[in-house]
Amino acid sequence: MSMVCLSDFEAYAKKYLPKIAWDYFAAGADDCTTRDENILAYKRIRFRPRMLRDVSVMDIRTKILGSEISFPVGIAPTGFHQLAWPDGEKSTARAARAMNTCYIASTYSTCSLEEISAAAPGGLRWFQLYIHRNRAASQQLVRRAEALGFQALVLTADLPYTGKRRDDVRNGFRLPPHMKVKNLEGAFEIDALVEVVEAVRGRVEVYVDGGIRKGSDVLKALALGAKCVFIGRPALWGLAYKGEEGLQDVLRILQDEFCLSMALAGCASVSEIGQHLVQLSRL
Repeated sequence: MSMVCLSDFEAYAKKYLPKIAWDYFAAGADDCTTRDENILAYKRIRFRPRMLRDVSVMDIRTKILGSEISFPVGIAPTGFHQLAWPDGEKSTARAARAMNTCYIASTYSTCSLEEISAAAPGGLRWFQLYIHRNRAASQQLVRRAEALGFQALVLTADLPYTGKRRDDVRNGFRLPPHMKVKNLEGAFEIDALVEVVEAVRGRVEVYVDGGIRKGSDVLKALALGAKCVFIGRPALWGLAYKGEEGLQDVLRILQDEFCLSMALAGCASVSEIGQHLVQLSRL
């Protein structure tokens, strides 16, 4: 099967992953309205054509929190990567390092922070943290991450209660006996991005995830003020295809599409991307 775009990886994962794993990765809560709207929102955004620009040399590098990455796409925190590939988050970390981008490891990883760190020494890693009622356990996780070289914390603030994931309820979802949530042993939508960017007024970097499926989606998010985007489900589809090699393929496709979209928009570097590229009246 020729993998040309991210939807090809999605189709492969749906065909070959066990149903219970596919349903867990694919589903959202309740009617999945937010999941679906995150994708549809990008389709409503249109670019202003820009012609006769010199795009013979492209620079798609950027920096997040002072660290340079090869292009403004990182890997968002998602749980249970071993459901997609035997090496799980270790493969994810290796792919991120190979592509010189950031990987945000989830609290609900099926590999420990120590295993993730050892799999890709020198890689740019952040750690996503759920604040638990047991504050001592949260503090211990943060200290472990810091000691292992994770460079930032990503705090989940929108989960006072877990959403009702209907497919998981129907499937009686639980991790297989050989898998554990090892780190617990012992989304902004694009529609809200402009308001968030306006509210922070350049005081902090703004990132966005959810709904990114094409390189043009990356350009749209950056044009509306995001510093970087992060992908969740597409990373899992890449793992399901060929582990770290498949995830690198996903990132390369996004990288190539992003570069093409920049060129067609008349931008030779990331610094030239701005709201002038977008027809705001169409949002």
